[in-house]
Amino acid sequence: LCRFYEKVQALHQDPEASVDNPLLAFSLIKRLHSDWPNVIYSDEATENTQALHDAFKEVEQELPGAEDLDGAARALMRLQDVYALSVKGMANGVFQHAGSSRPPLYSPGQRVSLSADDLFHVGKVAYDTGDYYHSIAWLEEAVGLFRLSYGSWNPEDRSSLEDALDHLAFSYFMAGNISHALSLSREFLHYDPSNRRVVRNVAKYEKLLETGTVTSTEPLRRPNSTRLQNRDAYEELCQRPGGQVGLARVPWSPTPPLSTLSCPPWSSPSPQQALEHLPQLGCSYETNGSPYLLLQPAKKEMVQIRPYVALYHDFISDVEAETIKGLAGPWLQRSVVASGEKQQKAEYRISKSAWLKDTAHPVVQTLEKRMAALTGLDLRPPYAEYLQVVNYGLGGHYEPHFDHATSRKSPLYRMKSGNRLATVMIYLSAVEAGGSTAFIHANLSVPVVKNAALFWWNLRRNGDGDGDTLHAGCPVLAGDKWVANKWIHEHGQEFRRPCGIDPQD
Repeated sequence: LCRFYEKVQALHQDPEASVDNPLLAFSLIKRLHSDWPNVIYSDEATENTQALHDAFKEVEQELPGAEDLDGAARALMRLQDVYALSVKGMANGVFQHAGSSRPPLYSPGQRVSLSADDLFHVGKVAYDTGDYYHSIAWLEEAVGLFRLSYGSWNPEDRSSLEDALDHLAFSYFMAGNISHALSLSREFLHYDPSNRRVVRNVAKYEKLLETGTVTSTEPLRRPNSTRLQNRDAYEELCQRPGGQVGLARVPWSPTPPLSTLSCPPWSSPSPQQALEHLPQLGCSYETNGSPYLLLQPAKKEMVQIRPYVALYHDFISDVEAETIKGLAGPWLQRSVVASGEKQQKAEYRISKSAWLKDTAHPVVQTLEKRMAALTGLDLRPPYAEYLQVVNYGLGGHYEPHFDHATSRKSPLYRMKSGNRLATVMIYLSAVEAGGSTAFIHANLSVPVVKNAALFWWNLRRNGDGDGDTLHAGCPVLAGDKWVANKWIHEHGQEFRRPCGIDPQD
């Protein structure tokens, strides 16, 4: 118990850093789900056993479950993939690009290393799903640490060097590297020579090599479980430095003459795009012809022309943001996505969300009026959906998707108010790294800017969906990301955003 307490105390010298650092977050979930019960029921806990068991039972229902722990492990693998992180670096608490000398993507104030048991659990989550690309990388690190500490075993751990060798050997066998699988299995038998299953495996591997079975030399390919078609572009946008430094650190300034632009564009346009779009980008104070915004105009930054994307700085206050998060907190549930005519959970969207009516609190009502004034659209039900508050925690993300429906069978049409015309997304918090909003076809990455609102049109004036609005929420690398979404539908906006003269517009 003393050792467990010292470990917890060392990891949480700064209580506020627990959620920010993904390695700390994973360690916390694992200790609460796995390590702590192992301590409670260990042979060492002989004194006051009944008191420990009773106290544990009282809080057991509130502790993370197996789904939470496995989800945290998958989140670390997601961060590894999207941000091209070195597993060895992550094991040592460093968030460094694999095979790169570039500065780390995130430098926590307190470096946290993962234990051999931690690394084994991440590798086993991949192993159990047949993902040997990830299991090999994480189990290799686990085996290395277990070798260094062999002979010392902690009661809170569930795995050992033998477990790691066993899983790693079979991973290499499934990857086609039979000779290495044989080497690891022989090492296993050095520690546990009576294991009949591994003895049979060794004989099998030796026979395969004797018969001339070729050992694979091709590197394992990373699985694409969600069949993401734009994975390379998506990950490149998420890795952009501009997508990891919030513009809140860059002074916002309105620009009366366009020739004196001091408002930095976030995209990396080609020379042709620069000639076409750059003269129209800039910052300005906007009232949109609304008396509501006359005394306090919106601070507009025009981010992109096609698709139309604008960022409104200081759109809400800190007090308003905290109020909305507090209202939504008790109602948060795992986010779902539209799939055909149903809504269901999916690995390509990892977050929790809740819906708030404008009657939930005066702050929500005020925010609704402000969005209506800013957009010039009718936000009364059923012309707009309720405010959706979303929390993206450890590795939380949403892979490339459209906000508007691409099929008439979509659940979005149940409101009988047409398709989603426009989106207002408000950043309720800041993050230390990651979490950008990436517009894939527009080659645009917008970082998280606390208290700012991002606006874009989902549909063209002729009612067709704008394919350039394909966007994604990049995984949160460090921090806790909160956003509030307002989706505005077609009906009720006929005279506020009328059709154009050109049918193609």
